Amino acid sequence: MPSERVTITLPRELVEEVDRRERNRSKFVREAIQNEIERRKRAALRASLRNPHSESEELAELGLEEWASDLPEEGGDLVDPDAGTPVAWHPGEGWSEGPR
Repeated sequence: MPSERVTITLPRELVEEVDRRERNRSKFVREAIQNEIERRKRAALRASLRNPHSESEELAELGLEEWASDLPEEGGDLVDPDAGTPVAWHPGEGWSEGPR
């Protein structure tokens, strides 16, 4: 992956703390940023699961078999309604295992 130089300003105490733990500041900052991005992605996913998009609720209410019936014939074997674990959407609670 190509790199790009970025200049940031940090409090001296923070830089000293980084230097005590890692000789390569860039590596430390890169890993910290990657960890924060992953943390935010997980938080966004949790928020999305608590408050799904309205189309997700419509799909859940529609059911997999009805949704799959609209797929083109040549892709008919892409969805197996009998595979996997049944789940149900419960408003205010989110997804849970079990039949609708």
